[in-house]
Formats: sequence, C-alpha cells, structure tokens
Amino acid sequence: MSEAKTLYVDATNQILGRLASIIAKKLLEGYRVIVVNAEKAVVSGERLRVIQGYKLLEKVKTHYNPYKTGIRRPKSPHNILKRTVRGMLPIEKPRGRTAYKRLRVYNGLPPELQDKEFIRFEEADISRLKGKYITLGEIAKELGWKGVVQ
Repeated sequence: MSEAKTLYVDATNQILGRLASIIAKKLLEGYRVIVVNAEKAVVSGERLRVIQGYKLLEKVKTHYNPYKTGIRRPKSPHNILKRTVRGMLPIEKPRGRTAYKRLRVYNGLPPELQDKEFIRFEEADISRLKGKYITLGEIAKELGWKGVVQ
C-alpha cells in the first residue's frame, strides 16, 4: 500500500462513535488507517451509566459451558475502538473483511510513528458535546484492563 493512501489519525478528544464511522468509511474507500492514542477517545454520557452499559455486556453468558465459551468482549482501549469500527463494516463480505485488515490501532504513540503527521476529524471533535463524557482508558480500567492511562 502506498504512503499516499495511508491516514494517520490521532484519537485524542475524538468522540468514539463518530470517529469509528469516519474510519469505517475511509477503510471502505481503500485507505489504510493507523489510529494512535486510542485510550484518549471519549464516549458521551454520564460516567456511571456508560460504565454500567459496558459491564452489562460482560454478564452475557451461554448455557453451554459458560466458563469456557461465551461472548468475548474487548477490555483494552485499542480493542474497544477496533471492535466499534468492525461493527460499522460489512464484515461478512470480502470487501469488509479486507477493509478491516487495513486498520491498525495503538494505545499511546509508538516510537516508529513519532515523526508522522496526524489528522483529526473536526466533525468528531469533543467540542461538539454539551454534556458529560468519559475516556476509553477510564472505561477499560473499570472493565479490568491492566494497562496504563497516560
């Protein structure tokens, strides 16, 4: 993939849902998307309500051997962001599957990407929110993620 078709996105203070939908659209257009600072993306809503919503997904179990099988939910910020983007892609079709393979998400800023120019999407900026919000890093900590929130 050429360097011209690669987007470097900084997720700091970007709204998760809006950011994910823009990224999904770019992936389907053929871009390779690399997202950094996933733990600094935000989810709108009151802190306790958002955390309880994510924890509610953890309680979903199967009757068949619930300790071994069941729904695996992402706990780290980069996996939560990747899963959100995946939900907006036609993953059952080959087009969606190849688009998803062009996505890379990182917590923090990796050393090999220090000198890159990052873009931010104005329509996904935190300034559009009027109410409360919580970062993905804080949500992940509540879910049991053992990483470091920078």
